Amino acid sequence: MRSVDLQWRKSSFSEESDGSHCLELASRDGDILVRESDDPGVIVTTSPQQLRAFLAYADYAF
Repeated sequence: MRSVDLQWRKSSFSEESDGSHCLELASRDGDILVRESDDPGVIVTTSPQQLRAFLAYADYAF
């Protein structure tokens, strides 16, 4: 997988105008790919269901 072949989307909650310190998401073959803009070589792959569960927990916990 080449990262440049993916359409990465930046979080709307990004604090930095220069694009640093951002959570970025992409979709590939039904999976969700997640990376930090400051370290784009590290990519976590998850399913939409797992991401929804994580976000629901994070919203509840914080």
